Amino acid sequence: MKSHRLLNIVLDTNILLVSISEYSKYHWIFRLLVDKKFNLFITNEILTEYEEIISQKYSFETAKAVVRMLLELDNVRLCTIYYKYNLIIDDPDDDKFVDAALAGNCDFIVTNDKHFNILKSIDFPRINTLNIEEFNNYFYLSN
Repeated sequence: MKSHRLLNIVLDTNILLVSISEYSKYHWIFRLLVDKKFNLFITNEILTEYEEIISQKYSFETAKAVVRMLLELDNVRLCTIYYKYNLIIDDPDDDKFVDAALAGNCDFIVTNDKHFNILKSIDFPRINTLNIEEFNNYFYLSN
């Protein structure tokens, strides 16, 4: 039987948000996470943003439940940031996802946010991004 390592990824808040509801066409991302099909790298700062945005879209109780679940999954890795690269010029608040991807030696940041496009023009440090459709294609073609 062929064994392969799990992908290490960072999910931008917009991706996690649209994948939570079982009625969403993107719920497959949340299911893959819960089914431990990839490793998710987060920081305390990312968790705080997840909780804030989920509580705005759904409810405070839903946000707390999602954060609690993330902290209990053994494929969710809480990493510590030792260096801030400040690469997202147009939206510095998004730098936390870049820093987590670098600290976790991640394969990708999954995002639909155009601010991350600047990463395609930076040679070092190299950070790959995928939008939802690209992640879907990559994940299902490589597994």
